[in-house]
Amino acid sequence: MIVLEKLRAKPVDLNMFLILNKTNTVANQFLAELRDAVIQQDRLRFRKNQERIGEILAYEISKKLKYVNTEVQTPLGIANINVPQTQPVLGTILRAGLPFHQGFLNFFDRSPSAFITAYRKVRKNGDFIINIDHISTPNLDGRVLILCDTMLATGQSVVEVCKQLLATYAIKEIHIAAIIASTEGIEHVKANLPKVHLWIGAIDEEMTSKAYIVPGLGDAGDLAFGDKV
Repeated sequence: MIVLEKLRAKPVDLNMFLILNKTNTVANQFLAELRDAVIQQDRLRFRKNQERIGEILAYEISKKLKYVNTEVQTPLGIANINVPQTQPVLGTILRAGLPFHQGFLNFFDRSPSAFITAYRKVRKNGDFIINIDHISTPNLDGRVLILCDTMLATGQSVVEVCKQLLATYAIKEIHIAAIIASTEGIEHVKANLPKVHLWIGAIDEEMTSKAYIVPGLGDAGDLAFGDKV
């Protein structure tokens, strides 16, 4: 588990941090296709590659859950198998996060889901604040929450969402997953939510003046579902 140099200035628990593309696996192919300006024009493939990354990170996160031994009756006898003690709650920020969320749901197929509507409200000077319109969630008391956000740019959205949820529920553990994050976004999350676990596909160091990650992959919501007005 590897952390960028800028993140090493402050102590980081490496058990709470994974960057997927620092290991040579087939996940890098999916990340490459998501970034590719030509391939990403195929919306079906773009959504599918997000889903695939979600599945891979779901598998990695599953290693951190608590397990219990259970007996399974087979046609020929009894098999003892360790299975997750409880299913995590899967949360996502609409709309860009839906395909990524589906990847997690493919693996945690018994999990309940939480859906959040949030957007950037831009001020006249170009700055913006995060407005959260709506949160639809099951009871999170004592639960493990996995919050899926395709692009973690400034980190303000996920921090604001988590703070609102933590103000209402006694959440046991929070995992934040993103396909691509900025260094600034990671630092913002760690500064404001020091106990969360981070699961990232890749980290880019730059952002535009409008807070788009560079090189990033563009607008994930538009690429997945079409241009918005």
